[in-house]
Amino acid sequence: MSLTFLADGLVDAGTEAVHPDWIDYNGHMNVAYYVLAFDHALDRVFDGLGIGAAYVRDQHASFFVLEAHVNYVGEVKQGDPLRFTFQLLDHDAKRVHYFMHMHHATEGYLAATLEQITVHVDMGTRRSATMPDAAAAQFANMLARQAHLPRPAEAGRPIGIKRSPAKVAG
Repeated sequence: MSLTFLADGLVDAGTEAVHPDWIDYNGHMNVAYYVLAFDHALDRVFDGLGIGAAYVRDQHASFFVLEAHVNYVGEVKQGDPLRFTFQLLDHDAKRVHYFMHMHHATEGYLAATLEQITVHVDMGTRRSATMPDAAAAQFANMLARQAHLPRPAEAGRPIGIKRSPAKVAG
C-alpha cells in the first residue's frame, strides 16, 4: 500500500462514517470515538508507510503514543462521513510528531484536529528504540515533501483557561 498526497501536500488518510455505537446521550459522536476514528486514519497512513500492522508482526517493533492533543471543533452525528488528512511536523531517530485533520466529508467543515507524538518501540523489550533506516527515510522524504506546508495554528498549543488581566482598583 502506498500513500496518496493531495494537491495541497497533505496525505490523504482516508474516510470513515460515524458508527451508531459512537453516539452518546447528547446525540453526537462521543469524544472518545474521535480519537478512535483518528487512530483508524493513522493506521491507514502507517500501513502506507510500511510501518503498520505487518511491520509490528514482522519486525517486532511499533509506535506508541507519548502525547496527544485533540481539538473538538464541529459536531458530527450518526452516519456522517468523515475525511482525514495527515501532516508530518517533525521526526528524529525514535520519535514522530504529526498533525491530523478530520473534516465532514460532504459538508467540508472541520470537525476535529489531533496532534500526537509517538515513539518507536522494540516490542520485545517494550522500550524505545531507534527506528530502522527505511522507516526513518520514509519520514525524511515525507517531511521534505511537506516542507512548504504551514504549521497548523493549533499545533503546540498549551491547554488552559485564558484570563483577562485583573483590573487594579483605584
